Amino acid sequence: MARKWDHTARRRTGRPPTRAAIKSLVVRLARENPRWGHRRIQGELARLGHRIAHSTVWQILHDAGIDPVPRRCGPSWREFLTAQAQGIIAADFLHLDTVLGKRLYALAFLEHATRRLHITGVTAHPTQAWTTQQARNLAADLGHRTPSLRFLIRDRDGKYGEAFDTVFQADDLHVLRSAP
Repeated sequence: MARKWDHTARRRTGRPPTRAAIKSLVVRLARENPRWGHRRIQGELARLGHRIAHSTVWQILHDAGIDPVPRRCGPSWREFLTAQAQGIIAADFLHLDTVLGKRLYALAFLEHATRRLHITGVTAHPTQAWTTQQARNLAADLGHRTPSLRFLIRDRDGKYGEAFDTVFQADDLHVLRSAP
């Protein structure tokens, strides 16, 4: 009697395995739609009537060697910066505290390709007019190297203003404003 009701040999532990057809469908959807992430693929499978967790979809993609969405197509962040370094210059203010406790502000530009730092000026009270003049001075100093630059990265500080941007847009630089 005990052997009749003993189901230990037939008992399976853990989650049931995902069918091979579902796995191949997940991989196919990921390859045919490189911008879809695991949650989008799970949603599409749910619309088709397949009940599967998004974590299972992620695991299937991971096991298949398919990277997450932002890295699946196109270069990595490091590759992008290396490729674009020739054309990037960044602008930012540095503050300097003197021995007497006075704070001064320096406007600095950094060329990413050469790591060359340009400190265009130092003032106690930076204004939009002063910042625009420093941009004009830098554009004159760069001279023939200006066309090789494609992007100027700066924050959204009010000291820059639209006149600052137009100095560089005249040289076909794209001004990118980062978060403060």
